Amino acid sequence: MKKTKNVRCKNNGQLLQVPEGCNLEEVYQQAGLTMEYAPVVARVNNKVEGMHYRLYNDKDVEFLDITTSSGMRCYTRTVFFVLCKAAHELFDPQCKVTIDIPVSNGYYVDLQIGRPVTLDDVGLLRCKMQEIIDRHLPIHRFETTTDEAIEMWSNQNSKVKLLRSLGNLYTTYYDLDGYRDYFYGAMLTNTSQICLFGLERYYDGLLLRLPSRHCPSELGEMVMQDKMFAIFKEHHQWQDILGLRTIGDLNDAISKGYSSQLILISEALQEKKISQIADDIKRHQGVRLVLIAGPSSSGKTTSCKRLSVQLAVNGIKPIPISLDDYFLDREKTPLDEKGDYDFEHIHALNLELLNEQFSALFRGEEVELPRFDFPSGTSQKSGRKLQLHKDEVLVVEGIHALNPELTAQIPEELKYRVYASALTTILLDNHNYVPTTDNRLLRRIIRDYKYRNVSAQETIRRWPSVRKGENRWIFPFQENADAMFNTAMLFELAVIKRQAEPLLEQVPENCPEYAEAYRLRKFLSYIRPIAEDQIPATSLLREFLGGSTFEN
Repeated sequence: MKKTKNVRCKNNGQLLQVPEGCNLEEVYQQAGLTMEYAPVVARVNNKVEGMHYRLYNDKDVEFLDITTSSGMRCYTRTVFFVLCKAAHELFDPQCKVTIDIPVSNGYYVDLQIGRPVTLDDVGLLRCKMQEIIDRHLPIHRFETTTDEAIEMWSNQNSKVKLLRSLGNLYTTYYDLDGYRDYFYGAMLTNTSQICLFGLERYYDGLLLRLPSRHCPSELGEMVMQDKMFAIFKEHHQWQDILGLRTIGDLNDAISKGYSSQLILISEALQEKKISQIADDIKRHQGVRLVLIAGPSSSGKTTSCKRLSVQLAVNGIKPIPISLDDYFLDREKTPLDEKGDYDFEHIHALNLELLNEQFSALFRGEEVELPRFDFPSGTSQKSGRKLQLHKDEVLVVEGIHALNPELTAQIPEELKYRVYASALTTILLDNHNYVPTTDNRLLRRIIRDYKYRNVSAQETIRRWPSVRKGENRWIFPFQENADAMFNTAMLFELAVIKRQAEPLLEQVPENCPEYAEAYRLRKFLSYIRPIAEDQIPATSLLREFLGGSTFEN
């Protein structure tokens, strides 16, 4: 008699008996579920697994589709796989594909084929990808010794460097009709599951477009982000100076004892950029208001303070203004869709008072600034009176700083806008990018625990809500910036690894947040650590690690 295993399907609460060794696709069919979009991965005991996964023990299973973050990551990796296979079929032996940076609601792809890429090349590549998808090719998962994997990819230096630096005995890889590649997460089981993609010419490379998570039948809206793309390119120039394009490069440098040099040069490059922004503000002689915005854990606070120092060097006295003090009385705060106070809404601020007082200051008048009393939820008079002098500028930092509605009554020539965010540009290898949101989430996990007594589990639970607010109130206004500042340090993942890993390990396996904690721990396992004591007290990273010169 064939052995069976018990599976508790969390989608419908059923307890199933399934044949031992069956895969998740077979479990889904037996569960009789009806999902609007077919599952692409599943949480198995709160770990995300591909539908290849076979069951040899009793498990809890929750099927996830493309509308979830885990499902979209799986779909995206598989489209990358198809793109790489198609490019190598068309353009070998000169072909080199680098899946680079998220931009314009897609991914920038650097395609090297020994000559400039033409529109005809893009069309051929798009057709070849569609042909692979239409052939309904199975995607197989295999395991081999790392030595054999290194031999398999001997012509792919970034992958070889990464695998050598990990020190693992065995390596998992995927096979698509004879084309083999390594990816650090679950994949689809068949190319037929790719329902939609787009491929366009983009600057000197390609833009790979994917379905919208919220409406998978449509491609995500293509948003031009020229300034964002330029800042990514600038950071690539910094990487070339240091010789760091991938985690394999970083691990290699750390193992050779170059950590201090990496830190010193990275910090100097970042300080030089801040200095250049201060110089640009100085050149705009009419500027009286510097506005700094950025998403959660982007390092806005330290960026603001370091910029203030550089402004002072240029003979400009910065006067900090907190947007928090312009909150409306709590009872006047807008409500969200759940009926809770929406403190991130721009209309939670007293825009009329803010514009009235700023305008008065720019006319040379004296005003009494408000103070928001958080325990009572009321706006009060602060007793702090301010009059702006000729050599002074207001410096305002907050999530709405780039939103035109915030300072609608202030003349444009008085404003200078800065967008600060952690835009991770280092890759795991040429086919595996590092999500910028992972960098910020790890920063926030450390900061929340250290300064707010909030666990990693709770930070992960709140993160989707934080991201929703960013998508509404911050990201649409990025391109309004006069200057963009990338707060990500090329070495930083190696430093925050030491503080983040113990916090992630505390997330219990029996909670939904375990899947994300496990994924982040697995990602950090690819990176060799750098000791925190090598980081200077003025570093932006100290805002999260502690020990910053700029702490109040």
